[in-house]
Amino acid sequence: MSQVTVVTDSCASIPDNLLDQLGIQTVAYYIHRGQEVLRDLVNIQRSEFLNWLPGATTLPTTASPGPGDYFQKYQQLIENGAANILSIHMTSRGSAAYSAAKVAQSMIMSQHPDVRLEVVDTQNVSLCQGWIVIESARAALAGATLDQLMELVSRMIPVTSMIQTADTLKYLYMGGRIGLAKRMMGAVLNIKPLIGMKDGVIVALGMAHSRLQAYKKMAEYVAEVAGQAPVKVAVVHAGALEEAKKLQEIVESNLQVAESIIAELSPALAVHTGPGTTGLCFYPVSN
Repeated sequence: MSQVTVVTDSCASIPDNLLDQLGIQTVAYYIHRGQEVLRDLVNIQRSEFLNWLPGATTLPTTASPGPGDYFQKYQQLIENGAANILSIHMTSRGSAAYSAAKVAQSMIMSQHPDVRLEVVDTQNVSLCQGWIVIESARAALAGATLDQLMELVSRMIPVTSMIQTADTLKYLYMGGRIGLAKRMMGAVLNIKPLIGMKDGVIVALGMAHSRLQAYKKMAEYVAEVAGQAPVKVAVVHAGALEEAKKLQEIVESNLQVAESIIAELSPALAVHTGPGTTGLCFYPVSN
């Protein structure tokens, strides 16, 4: 029986089967599409959103859950008997989720001083955040205490990394991250940008001129970061399952892989990358 309940956000993009198996609790992000207010993976699902997105002339905006959303989740868990809660969130430099959860934490502590609630900024996103959640939930089910989980999290945050590529620069342009000239040049040269995250912010990691070249560079990057250590890898995608399988095969053929999973980004993340995105979230496994 788990001593600790693990909570995260929908943007962790953890596959449903793992959420169910590990008892992970999630709080949904918001997507504002015109006058619609949607809840990520609640009343808007991946396939529906990705089928709609290519025809959009204006990108939806996204917003993190508010303090009230987290408070409601924590309160529900406490009413169901939770005495120790670990709440794990994406980088505070890219989302207000961590700050909102900290506010909710203060509200809970004032009402339930006997409950212990820890809130964590992973300084990362997607399945990098997701790996930290997954391994925490696994350890919790194995009987780990909250202190032990906090030690696990602190070890994983510095070594969990991401590299991904977008199929098109259209969504980076629509989201205001690049100018029209760069988008047009990228389209002419068929550039596949490679991006990652460092210290909680998105950074450029290079470029490729084909998907295959991008996948090989991704595998090389993982090998460079992990060294000789085996790795756990999540192959992430947005409406590109077959491409994700190709990337998974390349990674597993060239690296010592301890575990690999395929996961599809939630709509709240896919809006920023667009359909066709593929990438890797990974960490080296220590002996």
